[in-house]
Amino acid sequence: MSEESQLEQRIESYQKEGINKVKLAVTDIDGVLRGKYISLEKFASIAADTAGFCDCVLGWDIDDQLYDNTAFTGWHTAFPDALYRLDLATERRLEDEMGTPFFLGEFVQADGVSPLEICPRSLYKRILSALGELGYGVNLSFEYEFAIFRETAHSVREKRYENLTPLSPGMFGYSVVRNTTLSDLFTEFMDYCTSMGFPLEGLHCETGPGVWEAALRHEKGVTAADQANLFKTFAKTFFQKREMIATFMAKWSMDYPGQSGHIHHSLYDLKTGNPVFYDSSAPDGCGETMRWFLGGLQKYLKEFLVMCAPTVNSYTRLVKGAWAPTSSTWGIENRTTAFRVINGNPKSQRIEFRIGSSDANPYLAASALLGAGMLGISEKAVPESPVSGNAYEIQDSLPERYRLPANLRDATRLFQKSEVARNQFGDAFVDHFSATRDWEVREYERHVNDWHLKRYFESI
Repeated sequence: MSEESQLEQRIESYQKEGINKVKLAVTDIDGVLRGKYISLEKFASIAADTAGFCDCVLGWDIDDQLYDNTAFTGWHTAFPDALYRLDLATERRLEDEMGTPFFLGEFVQADGVSPLEICPRSLYKRILSALGELGYGVNLSFEYEFAIFRETAHSVREKRYENLTPLSPGMFGYSVVRNTTLSDLFTEFMDYCTSMGFPLEGLHCETGPGVWEAALRHEKGVTAADQANLFKTFAKTFFQKREMIATFMAKWSMDYPGQSGHIHHSLYDLKTGNPVFYDSSAPDGCGETMRWFLGGLQKYLKEFLVMCAPTVNSYTRLVKGAWAPTSSTWGIENRTTAFRVINGNPKSQRIEFRIGSSDANPYLAASALLGAGMLGISEKAVPESPVSGNAYEIQDSLPERYRLPANLRDATRLFQKSEVARNQFGDAFVDHFSATRDWEVREYERHVNDWHLKRYFESI
């Protein structure tokens, strides 16, 4: 059946169901979904073609403030439409919106076909294509920690984000008391995630007031990153509809551990479908390909860090003793390292990428780790010896090339100057993303925050 006939059948099916509208969304540079409703008639006219979305969504920050330093768009271009194309394979039904169909789209160039270099989803697909040229596919599972409060979008602002009431009190990681007391909410949320097409493998209380951790089911390639991006958005809407609010900030309070966005990943052979990380004859089961991949991660993630830690707040988490790595180290079942090797058998052998925080754009974080790992395979990079014990204790003795930037400004400059990043991700993306991160730093620096007031208001 032709694509045209399939689309006609889809439209007819919607009409029989009484569906008269569709929801769609594209992803901005921060991983925020920007979207709208369109009529069924409009959907029918663009589903096999392209449509326009004001390109300001690629030219403003998470507060809708326009960048003053990007070439792609700005006042100098007068904000024309950017073309996007829907990915019809991403359809899911919004059960709490009477089964309204929902689709993801991605930006394309003026020819309507070529991917737009600065589109996060398109970049990730290009990295997957490059991985495929090496003969590999990837399985990924994203894990997100997020804090939930008995507040609303209005009340947090009225309180100036202070004295918020968490969903549950205290430090009670893996608590059966908490998840049983809140069992209705836990089970409803898990069922909701399944209905939305991003099912969870696990859900538990993490350390910190009202903090949960969700592990998404592992999936291949672009599907895994799509599900991660959708999870972050629709988890927020799930709780806001219930007079609660969830945050995916890397750290919402300096009194508690940060909130991570770990990524479990492994490669498989595209021809056979067999996993390639495991080797029963190798130490700890780490096969040659896995070691080369680790070598690439260790060698290049420092230059790519800003793609995994993209906000000023991200770096409040990357400190010693905060359950987050401060250097490009690896180890076997070692949660103090950046790359935790989980060994076992061909199916379970994988790497847990522990650098990323929950505020990262999943398309960009996954692109960074795969981009680094691919370089390792191509170069047959040999990683340093695995770290045993506390990786924080050896921080000062490590070579400079393994020490991670401590703030967004330094990470951005390193990325902007990186020839490796430009070769891997393209000049257009590196220039645009670096400019947006430079803007983020400047926005922070031009505002007086509570820390400044409390420290300097009277005494200085």
